[in-house]
Amino acid sequence: MDRVAVLTEVLLQNPNDAFARYGLAMEYSKTGEVERALEEFGKLLSAHPDYTAGYFMAAQTLAKAQRTNEARKMLEDGISSAQRTNNAHAQSEMEAMLADLQ
Repeated sequence: MDRVAVLTEVLLQNPNDAFARYGLAMEYSKTGEVERALEEFGKLLSAHPDYTAGYFMAAQTLAKAQRTNEARKMLEDGISSAQRTNNAHAQSEMEAMLADLQ
């Protein structure tokens, strides 16, 4: 069974599994399925607004798709999440990416 199928099966059993939702979004992002990836990142961040890595990876997906304004907004939201969760490493990575997108 491929990774998408496995993760989809996990999510059928537990739709709020943040790790599986993140993994599914990443799989779609890796295969260039931008809209599907962003849909999964959206579900993840809606249910788990402090899943900081989701913001960063969604922003990277958006940037690769030349959707710079949306990537900036995602990074700003991610920086806020990183500040709430005291995740200085993630905050600095997102601030660096945001500066590169300016």
